Amino acid sequence: MFPIYKSKYLIPAVHISIWLLLLGTAAFVFRTPPSDDTGLSGNFFLITTVYHIGLFYLNAYYLFPRFFNRKTWWLYILFIPAILAISYFGKIYFLHLFNASFALNDINHRIIFFPPVPFLVISIIFRVIINRAEREKNEKARKAEQLSSELKFLRLQVSPHFLFNMMTNMVSLARQKSDLLEPSLIRLSDLLRYMLYDAAKDKFLLSRELLYLENYIELQKLRFGDEVNIEFVHSDLKQDYLVEPMLLIPFVENAFKHGIGLVEKPFIGIKLEVNNNQLAFSVINNYNPQNLSKDKESGIGLANVKERLKLLYPGKHKLVIRDENAVYEIKLNIELS
Repeated sequence: MFPIYKSKYLIPAVHISIWLLLLGTAAFVFRTPPSDDTGLSGNFFLITTVYHIGLFYLNAYYLFPRFFNRKTWWLYILFIPAILAISYFGKIYFLHLFNASFALNDINHRIIFFPPVPFLVISIIFRVIINRAEREKNEKARKAEQLSSELKFLRLQVSPHFLFNMMTNMVSLARQKSDLLEPSLIRLSDLLRYMLYDAAKDKFLLSRELLYLENYIELQKLRFGDEVNIEFVHSDLKQDYLVEPMLLIPFVENAFKHGIGLVEKPFIGIKLEVNNNQLAFSVINNYNPQNLSKDKESGIGLANVKERLKLLYPGKHKLVIRDENAVYEIKLNIELS
């Protein structure tokens, strides 16, 4: 059973309750015969209350939204005194029609004229509130659509960039006629399956993302062997945490990209821990500051993931990047679901 505040019948139920209360009040308070002071019967108040309710909806759903705009606002301003005049003289006409002896005086004059005013004012306030709620709803829908489009675009950027680097690795192994080419291709096929099918989901199990990282790191180990000191430490995932697919790999990819080649005793350290719904992920590597050959294309993955973090985890992540003494380190904390 859905909560009542989510029901589509809530707003109509509120309207009906208010009007029934108003009609019940009119029927109870003015149930007496016409008084000498006003000459107005209880039926008059009941019938005019129904009329004022109709006037409320006429103004809220037709007159105000259609005519109160930059082009025809002046026409709407003219409608208001016209409605008041028609209501006033129309009531007097029907009073004389059903009671030829009805006499207009100061008391019933105000009773006949004034009631449409609060109904019109309240209907305008109601319409303004409805318009504002609709604008906010449309703005949220627009932002959600924009967010979805931006994320799709960013994901499309990740895959070609990643594939370019991995295919370069495969070419290198093929040129060496290495026996490692076949297991590398098998691992690469697993990675491609993840990228093409699993990563298409909005959220993914962190355990699967961890497996993806392990495959990627093992693939790099197959290529570089003992040339690079690679250390990957992670905690056991005892809960099914969810995370955005392919969110962590750009940091690891960046470490391999810049931490290998013309680097003395290269090392790459990767650590992943989860405690109290908080993901702590860090990557550290050394690099050669004088090796500028990769700078032109550097940062594509990192710029991408920074943008995705802003879109997906606003106020729920912290990214710290340290670049000192030829050592590059990132620390990422994310509040998981």
